Amino acid sequence: MTAATTPNSPIDQLAERHLEQEIVLDPILATELGVPGHDHELPDFTPAGFEARIEQTKRSLAEAGAIEPASPREEVAKDAFVERLGLEVERHEAGVPQHQLNAIASVPAALRQVFDLMPTDTEQDWEIVAIRLNQIGTALDGYRETLLEQADQGRISAVRQVTGLAGRIASWTGAEGDDFFAGLAAQAPESAVKSTVEAAAASARKAFDQFGSWLTADLAPRAPERDACGREVYELASRNFLGAAIDLEETYAWGWAELARIELAMQDIAAGLNGGDRGIEATAALLDNDPARKIHGKEAFRDWMQQMSDAAVAELGSTHFDIPAEIRRLECMIAPTSDGSIYYTPPSEDLTTRAGRMWWAVPSGVEGFATWREVTTVYHEGVPGHHLQVAQTMLRTDLLNRWQRIACWVSGHGEGWALYAERLMEELGYLEDAGARFGMLDAQGFRAARVIVDIGMHLELEVPKDNPFGWRPGERWNADLGFEFLRAHCRMETEFLQAELNRYLGWPGQAPAYKVGERIWLQAREEAKQRKGSAFDLRAFHSDALNLGSIGLDPLRRALAKL
Repeated sequence: MTAATTPNSPIDQLAERHLEQEIVLDPILATELGVPGHDHELPDFTPAGFEARIEQTKRSLAEAGAIEPASPREEVAKDAFVERLGLEVERHEAGVPQHQLNAIASVPAALRQVFDLMPTDTEQDWEIVAIRLNQIGTALDGYRETLLEQADQGRISAVRQVTGLAGRIASWTGAEGDDFFAGLAAQAPESAVKSTVEAAAASARKAFDQFGSWLTADLAPRAPERDACGREVYELASRNFLGAAIDLEETYAWGWAELARIELAMQDIAAGLNGGDRGIEATAALLDNDPARKIHGKEAFRDWMQQMSDAAVAELGSTHFDIPAEIRRLECMIAPTSDGSIYYTPPSEDLTTRAGRMWWAVPSGVEGFATWREVTTVYHEGVPGHHLQVAQTMLRTDLLNRWQRIACWVSGHGEGWALYAERLMEELGYLEDAGARFGMLDAQGFRAARVIVDIGMHLELEVPKDNPFGWRPGERWNADLGFEFLRAHCRMETEFLQAELNRYLGWPGQAPAYKVGERIWLQAREEAKQRKGSAFDLRAFHSDALNLGSIGLDPLRRALAKL
């Protein structure tokens, strides 16, 4: 696109200036977005660093408030910008980004994961990797200062999260698993730069080891035992992840009904797969042991994912979606860690330096993979899920400013779309295999269970006396009940479920964003059907909705109502 066709209204100019300033203050964000020039830097995680970032946000928010949009497109751009920045300010004032610890989404995790995204093609690239590795100690020292300041104000994450993060760090440094830093250094070319990278990796490993020890020895004894965050904190977290305000009690009740609906559908499929036996657990075991649905070896599994992904891109791109050539490349990757997580990272801004990637952090010792569980995962992380949504947004330079294209991300919008995409593939006829349908429902049930457990535990609600499973009626939610419920309704390894439980407790409001986001996407589609009647076109709905970029779900519904 030429500069003349790029949005250039006052709100667009402000959003782009804000992004440029944000990238300078947060070089990790620059790497995540694929913006070159900052890979040799790390953010300032001292209290002053956090304050500098939020002051910039406040200035941009105030400036946005004085801008009057001149078109519906500009209204959407302003709505998205103000909603996101306003929540950043609220969260900072509540001390959330400064003190909230968990094993997945806190500062140490960002510092570790950024090295997965850095260029490593040349010796100069490796020199930059070494420069950044050597800054890890300073970054963690600054973050320790912030955590101590927050602790003095009475803001400390629960002891479960503090010790859980320490354990995750041990899995990166080789104390309790593979040594990520040694593995990174081993990839450096056999030249003079290798010793530089090895020394820097050793420095980073030592810094992480010391930080993990500090968490256990110094912060954990000050941390509260109580896991629940309470209503006030949860409401803010929920709004942040969804970009929408929801009735938490109504959503909690809906979660119970939705899980019951899904499990009934699974029982119907089970009867056909397992000789009339409607048992979900027995059918899952049958599918797990089916040689035709089993792949051995990480590389073979990666290749299977790549084939599934390539086929989806080719077929959907010629039928149900417009998928430009620039974003038809999606790389399936085995992650360099072993924590069991599955995630997507977007392409670089230029769409060529780095492709969109689907990552699988395979747990240590796992060599066998049941494909019936993962067909829907490929659709969720790839096309028509995250990759289609994120990468096609990056192309819309004619409709979206740069901040909208590459920097605005709302979990409920993104994860809700990806879960909606899983269900959509069934609607479009791509899950004709009964095992794959069973797997899709299994994944959906897991997300519905998370709605119940997450809201129930953090608000310490009562288990409904008339719940559809007759389970623990009238008891009050706590972590032990949360784990028991997950074991009863999620067919996963005990260690994984324990990690999931800890994730929910340390990251309130995030896990329900998938299923609640999907619910709002489905409601928005139904509202569009009602508005347009016989003129409703599903392909056009998807195109119109995705062309808005990632946006809070309340702003999404307002924008769609005007189309």
